[in-house]
Amino acid sequence: MDMKKKKELIEEWKNRRPEMGVISFRCKSNGESFLGISKDTKSDYNSNRFKLLTGNHPNKRMQELWQQYGEEGFEFIVLKVLKYEDPQEDHTDELKTLRELCFADDPQARRIWK
Repeated sequence: MDMKKKKELIEEWKNRRPEMGVISFRCKSNGESFLGISKDTKSDYNSNRFKLLTGNHPNKRMQELWQQYGEEGFEFIVLKVLKYEDPQEDHTDELKTLRELCFADDPQARRIWK
């Protein structure tokens, strides 16, 4: 790959605007929900799914339900999407606020990550 193309790809990566928001894994059988903030919803879905499939997810309750009901027993939902302008800016506080709003809507929900 030539240097010009490499620089273009790096610049594209830096300026990409991944979907940010609050994600949820919900067990269809019992309705238990697990919420988390995400700076890249697609990436975090894949990361959590991989950990669950390999039996190495840090959330033991979520892992137990996955073992019991399997992937088809869960639904992945992006509950809230954060609208933002600058992809380089840290949006953690805004995402935490959105997550708290989701917890207010579903007080039984748990966090994906501790």
